[in-house]
Amino acid sequence: MPASSLLNEDFVSGRLHDRIKALSYPIVHLATHGQFSSNAADTFIVTWDQKVNVKEFDRLLRARTGEKQQPIELLVLSACETASGDNRAALGLAGAAIRSGARSTAATLWQVNDESTAIFMTEFYKQLASSKTSKAEALRNAQLTLLKNQQYQNPYFWAPFVLVGNWQ
Repeated sequence: MPASSLLNEDFVSGRLHDRIKALSYPIVHLATHGQFSSNAADTFIVTWDQKVNVKEFDRLLRARTGEKQQPIELLVLSACETASGDNRAALGLAGAAIRSGARSTAATLWQVNDESTAIFMTEFYKQLASSKTSKAEALRNAQLTLLKNQQYQNPYFWAPFVLVGNWQ
């Protein structure tokens, strides 16, 4: 899949905003930490230079709605607990992303292992590249890949990934 990346010190809030606004990729993958709370002031993702709070995150995702831009088809939040919320705010940052116009979001329910997540994401994108595979099926197949690996059979490794929104 064609890609554009911002790594480490290049992953600053201004560049992230500019890249999301300027490019019309159907998939946006953020492998950064975040925190979610029913209190908006305590809800954010982390860039190299600052915390991007949930209101800024919402504006960032909505910035893609110009004439030339297509909505984000899939937003992937692959760091720890990006789909966990509390009893007043379901689905955490993943839910916030859906409300901001992303058609679907893949995210995590608890802290994840870096090595198993890399394997999972590689398989997930490989599955998505197959034009006949839905997002839900790609997620399931990536989970099965981890389950078949003796090192990652424990649900801790393959079960934290959820898909919110459009499963197709």
